[in-house]
Amino acid sequence: MNLLLIRLIIFAVLFFAGLKLYRMYREWKLDREEASADPAQLEGGKMVPCTWCQVHTPQAEAIREGDHWFCSSAHRDRFLQEQPPEA
Repeated sequence: MNLLLIRLIIFAVLFFAGLKLYRMYREWKLDREEASADPAQLEGGKMVPCTWCQVHTPQAEAIREGDHWFCSSAHRDRFLQEQPPEA
């Protein structure tokens, strides 16, 4: 009787340890898959800072004026109005 109880306890401990190891392995595997996901899906494009407010905007959505990038046409207009006229 005592031997049967000891075997049952050992089996239960091994079962729960195996279950815990399986869950850890599955979580590790999912983390590796997320890290190696397709970079094209993760990238939103190159980020450029707005010359006026310094907020970074995707280059595809930013407005370019010469060498300067802007997050909106309002910031571009304000920047151009406040620039001293070039001689």
